[in-house]
Amino acid sequence: MSQDSAAVPDAARKLAARRRREIVAVLLFSGGPIFESSIPLSVFGIDRQDAGVPRYRLLVCAGEDAPLRTTGGLELSAPYGLEAISRAGTVVVPAWRSITQAPPPAALDALRRAHEEGARIVGLCTGAFVLAAAGLLDGRPATTHWMYAPTLAKRYPSVHVDPRELFVDDGDVLTSAGTAAGIDLCLHIVRTDHGADAANALARRLVVPPRRTASDMGHQRYLDRSLPEEIGADPLAEVVAWALEHLHEQFDVETLAARAYMSRRTFDRRFRSLTGSAPLQWLITQRVLQAQRLLETSDYSVDEVAGRCGFRSPVALRGHFRRQLGASPAAYRAAYRARRPQNGAPEPALRPERAERAERPERERAALGAGAERFTAAALAGHGLASAEAGEAGKPQSDVYASRLPETAVGRGTVRPVLPGQRERPVG
Repeated sequence: MSQDSAAVPDAARKLAARRRREIVAVLLFSGGPIFESSIPLSVFGIDRQDAGVPRYRLLVCAGEDAPLRTTGGLELSAPYGLEAISRAGTVVVPAWRSITQAPPPAALDALRRAHEEGARIVGLCTGAFVLAAAGLLDGRPATTHWMYAPTLAKRYPSVHVDPRELFVDDGDVLTSAGTAAGIDLCLHIVRTDHGADAANALARRLVVPPRRTASDMGHQRYLDRSLPEEIGADPLAEVVAWALEHLHEQFDVETLAARAYMSRRTFDRRFRSLTGSAPLQWLITQRVLQAQRLLETSDYSVDEVAGRCGFRSPVALRGHFRRQLGASPAAYRAAYRARRPQNGAPEPALRPERAERAERPERERAALGAGAERFTAAALAGHGLASAEAGEAGKPQSDVYASRLPETAVGRGTVRPVLPGQRERPVG
């Protein structure tokens, strides 16, 4: 989910007179991936005024001595050096070659000076590591590729890392997640500078969605079990491995601390220093991830999924699932299956709100009894769907079909041949 700041934070400084926001400096380093590097070059370096996109002035700057080689072995020759950054009101670091290497001190100094003079600093994907090394993310929210987020959080504990966001706009410092999210952030910058019409026109030229959010079921949040690379040599690695293998059991952080032979306070401190996350939040995230997998790959009911992921109740699962993925478990499953139908025929993805209306939780179906199921089977048969879409005893195989059944006139009003049910309310 993109996180747009309502106002520029207090840390933002007045833009120096010689700097202009429409002058964009792109800082390139040797060993950088060419795709990420090309994103700001395409967005800010091509004149598209004929399509209604205001023009930016692009300065491509070498962040270190030439030659600059891309990951594919191509050699680049940047027309400007670090001195050109002094004229830019927007500075973009599209990527950094390795999260284990320190960026060149001269480049970090140039970024700090630009920020002090009010320039907008942007880090795409692993470019966030360069911004963090310069101290520009201290005390700020930020994001990066989900695979590297734990390492960023551990190495720079004062940075508030959220790997679930497509991009984070903190006013004068902005960061994005993986490769495609770099396009989202660049479009957001155009939208901020020149309005929605200009950003939409640019999106049409690039043939990309004008505005994605992480809560859009077409772009799921990428939760993962990834942990910092250094964890393998730490004594807590065994405890973490045990937790991942026993997510189906009900245990808490106290249990993990006991397995590590530590007090709860010591365990919390050691776990946070290792992973960049509080142990309770990490455990909840892993349980939600496991639930996400089961909803995608099994036919377990939501209640069964909750039990198999270690949640004490389905209510707890629904609350945490909704907070982390922006939809209820049933809505997530319906939307996932609509995108991946069993018969291979493509179907449009349901947005969460439509899937919410289509869902009928298992507990409500059970309360309605067999009579309601017979009514549904009869309604399906009346529309010629019983043989094609019904399972045993005429019970529909998927809740998605209920939302697409046509209305049937009954007397003066109309009714839909679906089981009644209320939309779930968010927990917490």
